Amino acid sequence: MDKPLEAALRHKIDQKTKPLGALGRLEDLAFQIGCLQQSLNPRLTRPTVLVFAADHGIAQAGVSAYPPEVTHQMVLNFLRGGAAINVFCQQNGLALRVVDAGVRYQFDPHPSLVEAKVGPGTRNFLHEPAMTAAELDQCLAWGARLVDELAQTGCNVVGLGEMGIGNTSSASLLMSTLLGLPLAECVGRGTGLTPAQLAHKTAVLQQAQAAHPAPDGPLAALATFGGFEIAQMTGALLAAQQRGMVVMVDGFIASTAFLVAHQLEPRLRQHAIFCHQSAELGHLRLLAHWQAEPLLQLGLRLGEGTGCALAYPVLQCAVAFLNDMASFDSAQVSSSTLAV
Repeated sequence: MDKPLEAALRHKIDQKTKPLGALGRLEDLAFQIGCLQQSLNPRLTRPTVLVFAADHGIAQAGVSAYPPEVTHQMVLNFLRGGAAINVFCQQNGLALRVVDAGVRYQFDPHPSLVEAKVGPGTRNFLHEPAMTAAELDQCLAWGARLVDELAQTGCNVVGLGEMGIGNTSSASLLMSTLLGLPLAECVGRGTGLTPAQLAHKTAVLQQAQAAHPAPDGPLAALATFGGFEIAQMTGALLAAQQRGMVVMVDGFIASTAFLVAHQLEPRLRQHAIFCHQSAELGHLRLLAHWQAEPLLQLGLRLGEGTGCALAYPVLQCAVAFLNDMASFDSAQVSSSTLAV
């Protein structure tokens, strides 16, 4: 840690024309981003949301309220500009790239589409591991490459989103396995299951968990239960840490990818901004595991990186006040009247 820089940042924040701590979480964000960039004048440049999409073999077991083909249909919606993530990115000035990590569909070339297909969806982990070790390596490499390419363009803040019917099932098993929690504490309604559908989903996942001995470590768990999109997000997160980037973490699925990456690289926690608290059951427990306070609580459970796009203006405001707000000295305001 750079103690002199930390002290200088605290002093700069405290000397703004406001009572001490009056900007609440914005002050914490400004301090975090300043420490991360090792600067008293941090900047957010070329913010980008990467949405990773893939199909899941477990979706064939009826664990979602939607059929598997919705994955590719929603990717087409992203490319046409019709999804929530399109609207929010456009509204708040973020670039959007859609990554085909493993969708069971052949897309036509598109300027916003990244072809990173590892395969036409994972295998059904009820019967066999979701992916091979080689496929996992390929996913991690793709995710890292995409973030490295973004960093080379000057991007220093990235949000990760996802699309994949069945991926809350994958995330629930990863969370249960890596944190040693009962599966029932990790499984939620996903795309909006009825109580009967949720009971079916839980039973299927319990069967899958029983079919596989406890995987040895985060990468083994990822290969056993993960999706190609979750694995690519993991590689992207690890690369973002190495590049010193600000990482915006979306909801349950993205947080599960973060769980895997964080167990591999604990320093990633310093880069993370948890954008919102999802309505999905497991997400609350994940946030509690890191003692993380999310920026927003809007009852979202959509994915797509929507929480990142909605939270980004808060990050902008945190950096803006640090850089542009007057100090007591520059404004010729007596600090003794405001710092009470």
